[in-house]
Amino acid sequence: MCVPGCAEALHAALSRRNFFKGAGTAAAAFAATSVAPVAPAEAASRRFTKVVDLTHTMSPAFPTFFGVPGIELEKKFDIKKDGFNLNWWKIIEHAGTHLDAPIHFSENGATVEKIGADQLVVPLAVIDVAAKAAQNADYQLSQADLAAWEKRHGKLPQGCCVAMHSGWGRYVTDAAKFTGKDSAGTFHFPGFHPDAVAWLLKERRVAGLAVDTLSLDYGASKDFKAHTQWLPAGRWGIENAANLDKVPAAGATLVVGVAKVKDATGGPARLLALV
Repeated sequence: MCVPGCAEALHAALSRRNFFKGAGTAAAAFAATSVAPVAPAEAASRRFTKVVDLTHTMSPAFPTFFGVPGIELEKKFDIKKDGFNLNWWKIIEHAGTHLDAPIHFSENGATVEKIGADQLVVPLAVIDVAAKAAQNADYQLSQADLAAWEKRHGKLPQGCCVAMHSGWGRYVTDAAKFTGKDSAGTFHFPGFHPDAVAWLLKERRVAGLAVDTLSLDYGASKDFKAHTQWLPAGRWGIENAANLDKVPAAGATLVVGVAKVKDATGGPARLLALV
């Protein structure tokens, strides 16, 4: 139930002409349920002219770490028989385009429903390492890559999401190529280098990381150090993002739509980039 004035506040905050003008009012109206790990996104006045979907279509065929379907649908009601259609879902939290909540790799981290709404609408910074990843499937986004981005676009915006564009999204219909799994069972795909993650935690105020691969860590990782540094620090991650080549390196806004499920360690997400 919305308190008096809530609808008007949200309308003003989310209008195309004044998307971030009312960011503070909108955040208050949404009433986030947890202490934000980083300051909310910079409230500069922004506009957008198009929406880019950064979400892959989820299906049982989507590649997963476990080699089993990430989702199964069972039709329980049919419109011809029952007057309506309804499926029951069986789903793996961390499959398809999805969010990792801090609890995923920490003992007492925030679960999905405790991530504040103001932490899920953030500036988007896209780091393009596709050429390097094409030469090395085990490429890890480095601190040097971050420095090169900042040299061209300025300091990473406060409260942003830093996304790795490796070009891996084009392989999503080929599970063998997307996972890069070799005869020994080792995965091969790009991810964030732990040193780059450590630098972001120490030197910048970033809300989330995103990758267009199966994991924040590169495929051959054995210690998942990107995860074990980032998520326990109260940050979130996005895996299996799509269409990062269709948004600018700087200037877009990311909207993370994720189901608010109690005690969830993650879940399927609908990612929208406002450009």
